[in-house]
Amino acid sequence: MEHNTNHRDDHKPTISPEMLAKIGGGRIAYVRPIMSEVLKDLFPEAPEMAPGIRLFMLSAADGTPIMLTDSEDAARAGAVEHELQTVSLH
Repeated sequence: MEHNTNHRDDHKPTISPEMLAKIGGGRIAYVRPIMSEVLKDLFPEAPEMAPGIRLFMLSAADGTPIMLTDSEDAARAGAVEHELQTVSLH
């Protein structure tokens, strides 16, 4: 009996921020909910906020933050203003 010696490489491909930025021709952005507890980690210059507040972040495909708001609709409107197509991240 012959065994297949072709094994899939278990390594995940590495995608650089530059490669991510080129996804969708630079026209893709992500809307992602975040909690106020992580705000300072993402935006060190942000003012202090009470814990437990749900916010929405609009980010470029490479993860660069574009805007932060308290509603998903406002984040999507921001994408439209920047002529970006949005994809939701959960």
